[in-house]
Amino acid sequence: MSAHVIVLPGGGYEVHAAHEAEPIVDWLSGLGLEASVFRYPLNSRHPAPLAALQTEIRRLRDKGADTIGVVGFSAGGHLAGLAALAPDVDERTSVQFAVLGYAITSMETETYRPSQLILLGEDASPELRRSISLDALVTPSAPPFFLWHTAEDPYVPPEHTYRLAAALAADNVPHSVHVFPHGPHSLGLAHGAGEASTWTRFAASWIGEQTGTRTPHGACQCRAPRYGDDQDRPGRGERSNTAS
Repeated sequence: MSAHVIVLPGGGYEVHAAHEAEPIVDWLSGLGLEASVFRYPLNSRHPAPLAALQTEIRRLRDKGADTIGVVGFSAGGHLAGLAALAPDVDERTSVQFAVLGYAITSMETETYRPSQLILLGEDASPELRRSISLDALVTPSAPPFFLWHTAEDPYVPPEHTYRLAAALAADNVPHSVHVFPHGPHSLGLAHGAGEASTWTRFAASWIGEQTGTRTPHGACQCRAPRYGDDQDRPGRGERSNTAS
C-alpha cells in the first residue's frame, strides 16, 4: 500500500504562496509521508484548476498511490475540497482525506470576492456560485476532513469553516475542526503564532489515522482506506468536532 499527500498552496487563485508549498512538504516528509506540491493553473476559470488537479491524482495513481490525501490553504483549500467532494468522480481521481487550512469554502458569501471573480467571472449566477461551494457538495460518502482556521482571520472569516463543518456534521462525515482564537490569514505552518501553531500536532495525529502510518505524534494500526473500497470507511458515522 502506498500513500501520497498533495499540497495545494493558497494565493487567491492568483499566485502560489511559497510558505504554503515546500515547507508543508518538508513537514509531511518529517512525518514519514510521501508528499509533493501541485501548482494548479492560476487566473483560470473553473473547472480548469480542478481538471488539472484530477490529472495529477490520476498520474499518482498510475505510479502506485492507492491512498491520496490533499492539504490545501485558503484558495488551495477550496481546490482541495473540490477534489475531495467532486460529484460522480472517477475512482482514479478520488481523494481519501482532506486537510483544509483557513479555506475559502463558499462562493455564495461576499467575502474574498477576488477568487470568485477569477473562477467564475463578474456575472456568475447564484446556481453557478453554489455549484462550487463546498458545503453544497457534501454527501454521506465524502471522505474525512480536518479543518482549521483562526477567529481573527480578516480575509477569509471562520464562517467558511463553520459552513463546511455544519454540512459535514449533517451528513455524518468524519471530521475534526479547530478554530483558534488569534492569528491572521495565511499562517502556513504557523510557527511562532501561539496556540494556532499547534494545528500541525493535531493534524499529524489525524493524518496518521487516515493513512495507517506511525507519526512522531502518534500511531495508528488501522488499514488506510484505498480508492475503490466498497466497504464503509473506518469510523464512518463517527466524528470529532473539536474547537481549540
